[in-house]
Formats: sequence, C-alpha cells, structure tokens
Amino acid sequence: MEKFVVKGGNKLSGEVTVSGAKNAAVAILPACILIKGKCRIENLPEINDVKLFIKILERLNADVNYISKDVVEIDCTGITSFSPPHELTRKMRGSTYLIGALLGRFHKVEVSSPGGCDFGTRPIDQHIKGLASLNAKLELAYDTIHGHTDKLTGGHIYFDVVTVGATINVILGAVLANGTTTIENAAKEPHIVDLANFLNAMGAKIRGAGTDTIKITGVEQLHGGTYSIIPDQIEAGTFMIAAAATRGDVILKNIIPKHLEPISAKLIESGVCVEEFDDSIRVYVKEGTAFKNINFIALPYPGYPTDMQPQLVTFLTTVSGISIAREGVWDERFRYVGELKRMGADIRVEGKTAIISGVGHLRGTSVRATDLRAGAAMLIAGLTAQGTTEITDIYHIDRGYENIEKKLLGIGADIHRVSVVEDSLE
Repeated sequence: MEKFVVKGGNKLSGEVTVSGAKNAAVAILPACILIKGKCRIENLPEINDVKLFIKILERLNADVNYISKDVVEIDCTGITSFSPPHELTRKMRGSTYLIGALLGRFHKVEVSSPGGCDFGTRPIDQHIKGLASLNAKLELAYDTIHGHTDKLTGGHIYFDVVTVGATINVILGAVLANGTTTIENAAKEPHIVDLANFLNAMGAKIRGAGTDTIKITGVEQLHGGTYSIIPDQIEAGTFMIAAAATRGDVILKNIIPKHLEPISAKLIESGVCVEEFDDSIRVYVKEGTAFKNINFIALPYPGYPTDMQPQLVTFLTTVSGISIAREGVWDERFRYVGELKRMGADIRVEGKTAIISGVGHLRGTSVRATDLRAGAAMLIAGLTAQGTTEITDIYHIDRGYENIEKKLLGIGADIHRVSVVEDSLE
C-alpha cells in the first residue's frame, strides 16, 4: 500500500504536459474488439484503468504490443470469448462498455457488474433500454449481466436522462448493426466525440457526435488504423485549479482550450487569470488578488464537469465569503467533504448542495482519497494547507492520473509517494 506525503505552501510554477484522456481511452479500448485488424493507438495515458483494460483484452486473446509508454498496437482478430474475466471487470466502471462491444462482435455477452468509484447508485437501466432498441436482450442475474441477440438492427432511442455510459454502449452496439440507429438526448462530452472519431477512422459511419442527436449507419466490418487520443480535460482542469489554489503560475501544454471553457469561466469569475493559446493555457494569480466567492452547478457537458466538482470546492475553501456548489449528476458525490473538514474546511452539505464558507487556509493532517476525483481534491488541499498532509487510498488517484506526483514535483510541489507497511495481528 502507498500514500502521498504533501507539504503545503509552495506556489506551483512552470509547465505541465497533459496526458491522453482517461475517459476517451476506456471507451476506445473496448471499441477495438469490433475491429478485425491492427489498431495503433497513440497518446494513451499510462494509468491503472488503462492497464486494467489492456489486461482484459489480453485475457480475451487480443494481441497487444506496446511501441512506447503511450503508443500501443492492438489486434483483436483472435478474440473468441464473449465473457471477459469477472475478477478484472468488477474493478472498473468502464467495463460496462464491453457490453456493447461484445454484443456487436459476437451477439452475446456475459460480464460482471462494474466497479469503479462509489458515489451513489449508478444504474444501467438506460444501457439496457438503449441496447434493447437494437434488438438485444439484457438481464442482470447474480451480479452478472447477460445479453444476447439473433441480429443487431438499427433502432431509435431517446434517453430519459443524459448518460455518457449508455450513449457509448449504444454507439458500440450500433456500428456493425443492420440499418441506421438514432440516439436522441445523447451525451455530448469530448470523449463521446473522440470515440466516434476513432470508429469513423476505422470505417464506421457516425454523424452528430457532440450534439444531442447522433446517427449511426451500420457497416459490415471495421478495419485497422492509427488514432491519437485527445488530451485529458479533467487532468488539465485539476492542474488549473491546483495553480489557482496555490496562487501560482502554470502553463498547461497539449490541451484543447475549448474543452476547458467551463472550468476557465469559473476560475475567471473568482478572480484567477486564464490565458488561452492554440494548444496550451496559462493559469496564474496576480499578487494581491481579491478573490470572489462563486456559485456553480455540476452538469453534463458543456456544463461544468462533475469530475471537476471536488477540486473546485477545495479551491473555494480558501476563498473568503460563502460559495455554493450543486451536484447535478451524481447523488452522493460529496462524501469527500468529511476529509476536507478534517483539514479545517467549513462546509455544510444539504442533499446535493454544499455551502462553503471560506476559511483562508487549510491545515495538514491525515486524509484519504474516497474516490478518483476526490483524491485529486485531497492533493490540491494538501498543496494549499499549512503543514504536512498524508493521503491514503491513493490507488484511486492512480486510476486516472498519469505520474501525478512527478508532474507536481516538476512545478514546485513538495510531494512524495511512500510505501506503507500495514500492521499485522499476531
């Protein structure tokens, strides 16, 4: 087991290169199952969720060859099983995408219920509804999802709520289906667009990704090719807020500024300076800045990202006045607040709303990462706090951030990863 030890008080300064997007990678990797041929994927983040998905593909008999740490060649031609190993799939939420991919390839699927971050109920009813529109039958029995179809056919689906996961699953199921599929009230996140662009590069016919209506015309087969994953919007946003929280000056390279606009807007509203360039962005705080308390709500894209909610709340604990944060996506995403309160934060949670009274600074203590993005929030809290902060359960952070401590060290943070020896009872 490992933990991070962070000494706060340093202003972050310098340049950081952002890695490939986690959320795009865990959608594109299962999409390779649909392709009979070699896919070369570039800008692949070196994170635990990706390593886990690669292991799942290998266990299904895919041929995987790393060209470099962020470039991999995958050939799924030899896959013959529609039942990935349950001990692996139950470790991550993204394993749900295997449902659409394996149904598209084999017309059958058997996958355990997914794991991942725990912040409330994450039902798959919209996944089932969407794939049913393609003539697939799914049922959940004994913690395992079973699916089958004689033939996938194009259909029409209107999602009851905007859902990234179900949108991805229907896209994966529809690309090889007979006929045309229309998805209405589709999710519009950048990684939805990236998945569609990847599949189109391999011969699919997908239009409208990035809007609320997506149309997929099924093709007979997909071919191999080369594709580069987009930069990680959430990693970039995390470093933006870390720069603001430490009153620093950081340039982020390898980013798409448009993807960061909801984050930039809130930082600017609070008094932080943000300068956009073609593929980079600078975030800095002028000496003597009087920060403003702000309100925000986490919503599906293009709204403020739910995956950036804990980080912004952490920053707002250092801003005087009362700020209000509302969570508009998940039911229980404020579980991390208890950890911030251990550091001296003044936050009151009422349902899906958090009222943050700025305290000026936090105090270092021992906290834990309750989930992936909450872990990023604990890092930001530790960077701003007086004294030393120890963060445990950092395996959550490693699921989605590549070499996070090395990147932070490179811009002036005092952070170290240390091994923890667990006490054993004789």
